[in-house]
Amino acid sequence: MGDPAGIGPEVVVKALCKDEVYQAARTVVIGDASVLERVIGVCGLGAQLNVIENITEAAFDHGVINVFDLNNCRAGTFKPGESSAQCGKACFEYVQYAARLAMSGLVDAITTSPINKTSLKVAQVPYIGHTEMLAAFTSTPDPLTLFEVQGLRIFFLSRHVSLRKACDLVKKDRIVDYVKRCTNALNQLGVENGSVAVAGLNPHSSDNGMFGNEEADEITPAVAELKAAGYNAVGPCSADSVYHLAHKGLYSSVLALYHDQGHIAAKTLDFERTIAITCDMPFLRTSVDHGTAYDIAWQNKANEVSMVEAILLAAKYGPAYKKN
Repeated sequence: MGDPAGIGPEVVVKALCKDEVYQAARTVVIGDASVLERVIGVCGLGAQLNVIENITEAAFDHGVINVFDLNNCRAGTFKPGESSAQCGKACFEYVQYAARLAMSGLVDAITTSPINKTSLKVAQVPYIGHTEMLAAFTSTPDPLTLFEVQGLRIFFLSRHVSLRKACDLVKKDRIVDYVKRCTNALNQLGVENGSVAVAGLNPHSSDNGMFGNEEADEITPAVAELKAAGYNAVGPCSADSVYHLAHKGLYSSVLALYHDQGHIAAKTLDFERTIAITCDMPFLRTSVDHGTAYDIAWQNKANEVSMVEAILLAAKYGPAYKKN
């Protein structure tokens, strides 16, 4: 459900009322029933909550929203649009519960709604976000992040680090390791023999060393080693064109070398339909790629398009991923 004080509950209930979601997936929500009930009323939806204690009690009927009610953040005990320790703790417990369901094999994949880092911090949750929580719950040292939007797939060599540190992480051995992991993730998603284009770090991939040497010293040797080992890797590919070429179908995926290099490309193409997929875990996780939007929370103003897309991708990839 995401942060109770944010737009997570709203985009969840709106998405689950969509016919395309009903046709594609059998869904259950982990959250607080009183919050969902209140938001359903705010949004003027005719959905009916079905509070369950196990999967066998779920009713997969159009207009029915199945919910595991953790009863940990009741409506009226917090203020929508504001961070709080209560909401931060609740977010953590929702994700933990979802991970347990997935690890037990009761669900094929999980889709997450936005949480607030400040709420997590004041709740003394020792993780900065979903990915870090799920890594701990599943004993996954370094989950692999993938963005998908309109068929464009973007992996990331680094995530939430400074730009200076991100540049320092552009090393041959790291690139080799990540391309191998990206190739495995593509296989898990059903993309066989998928190509991975490694983006350049410097403008025009340094133009033969005119500005920067990371391409010559780190990226080119990494790609050469990968090709020799049979991997479908190319690069370095100039970052000002590689995403466009991948979107057109020339490459199955792109390995972005830092957070914003890939985020800007994906979100400019289609901000609302950019979906984050977390790979390299025992189960698949998809997520909206927007925040809690406290300024419009509980006002029937949130757009559910991203949540719809995230659920559809979970339904598309989750069962196949689980079998790998």
